Amino acid sequence: MRDIPGPPAQSDSGLGAITAAGGLHAYQLDLHDRYGPLVRFQLPGSPSAVSVADPVLLEATATVNARPDKLFEFLAPLCEAGNLQTLPAGEHVPFRRALLSVLAGRRSHEAHFPAFTALATELADRWAGLGEVALQQDLSALSLRMICQYALGGDIDDPARVVSAFETVLTVYLGRLHESDDDLSRAEQALAYLREVVDGVLAAGGSDLVAALVKAGMTPARIRDTVLMIMLAAHHTTGVAVSWTLHLLARHPEAAARVAAELDDVLGERPAPSYADLKRLPYLEMALKESMRLYPPGPYGARETTEDLTLGGHRIPAGTTIFYPFWAVHLNPDHWPDPHAFVPDRFTPEASARRHRYAYIPFGLGPRSCEGASLAMVEAELVLAVLLRRLRFEPVEDHPVAPVERFVLWAEDDIRMRVRVRRPSG
Repeated sequence: MRDIPGPPAQSDSGLGAITAAGGLHAYQLDLHDRYGPLVRFQLPGSPSAVSVADPVLLEATATVNARPDKLFEFLAPLCEAGNLQTLPAGEHVPFRRALLSVLAGRRSHEAHFPAFTALATELADRWAGLGEVALQQDLSALSLRMICQYALGGDIDDPARVVSAFETVLTVYLGRLHESDDDLSRAEQALAYLREVVDGVLAAGGSDLVAALVKAGMTPARIRDTVLMIMLAAHHTTGVAVSWTLHLLARHPEAAARVAAELDDVLGERPAPSYADLKRLPYLEMALKESMRLYPPGPYGARETTEDLTLGGHRIPAGTTIFYPFWAVHLNPDHWPDPHAFVPDRFTPEASARRHRYAYIPFGLGPRSCEGASLAMVEAELVLAVLLRRLRFEPVEDHPVAPVERFVLWAEDDIRMRVRVRRPSG
C-alpha cells in the first residue's frame, strides 16, 4: 500500500500526531484535507491502516464483518463474556438478529412511545423553571432512562450517577489514563456500580430485549454485557445528537422558527406529538439529520479485512484496518457543497435521492452498523419536538462550545443554553 498517500512513518505509531491534533477524529479531518479521500496512516494497535472518506470507495468495504481486536480492546473491561464489539462474524450475525428483533421493531417503538413522552415532558417541565441549562448532562440522563424503559424493562434511581460512572470508565480505559493505582481503582469501582445497576434493572423483569437474548441462547453473562453496552451506546449517542441539534438551531434562528412553526401547525394545542405525528414533522427530522452530519455522535468506526480487496485502484491486503472517519465523510466537499454550513434542506427526499447512499453514515454501515438506529431517531425526534414545542433556546454567548472526543463527539464543558417558555403561534 506504499503508493497510497499518507504521512511519514513515526516511531510512536502515530500517537504523537493524534494527540497533537486533539484526538483521532480531528486527526482524520486533517489527514483527508491534506492527502485526499484515501489515506494510509499509522494507528496505535494496528500495524496497517487506511482511512476512507469517500462514499464510493466505502461501498467496496460495506460487507466486511470483522473488527480489529486491538482498537476495541479498551471496551473489554466492560464485558465479562468476551468483547461484544469484536465478536467473530459467526457469533455476531445471530447476536445482531436478536438485537434487531427488539430495537428495530416499529410496533415496540409505538408501544413505548407514551412512556418516552412522559420522560421528555418531565424534563421540559423542569427546564421551564430554570433560566439556564446544561444540555448534554440532562439529555444523556434522559436518554439513559428511555433505553432502560424500552429495552431493559425498568427505570434507574440515579441516572446522573450512572452517566458519571460511564464517563469515569471510558476516560480511564479509552484515554489509557490508568497509569496509577488510583486511576484503575476509580474505574473498577465505577464499573462495579454499573454492574449493580444492570443487575437491578434485570431483576425487575419485563424486558423484551432480555427475552429475545434468552431465546437466542445467550448466556447470563453475555446478556448482562449486552445490557451494559446498550446503556452505554444509547445514552451517549441520542443525548449528544439532541444536544448538538438544539445548539445549531439556537444559532440559526430562521431554521429554529421553521421548526417551531411546523410543530405548532401539526400539534395544534397539544404539548407533544403522537407516534404517527413524527411522519408529519419532516423539517424537524431534516434539522436532526443535518446536525448529525455536522456532529456525528460516533465520529468513526473500523473494520478489518479478512481477504484482499481493491480500493481506488489500490490493493488492500487481508488483515488491514479499514478506518471509517464519519466526520470526514460528512464534510467531503465533493458530496456536500459548503460542507460546514447548517442547511437542513440538504435532507429533502429529492436531495437525498441524488446523493450516494454512503455519503451520510451517522450510524455506520454494513453488518456492524448500529442496531438501535431507528429507535434512536424516534427518541431524538420526540425529545426535540417536546422541548422545542415548550421552550425557546438561546446560546450563552460567553460559554464556548467546542467538540472533543470522549468516545462520542462531546462538547467540552457541555453546551449551556438560556431557556424561555414559548407561546405557540396561532
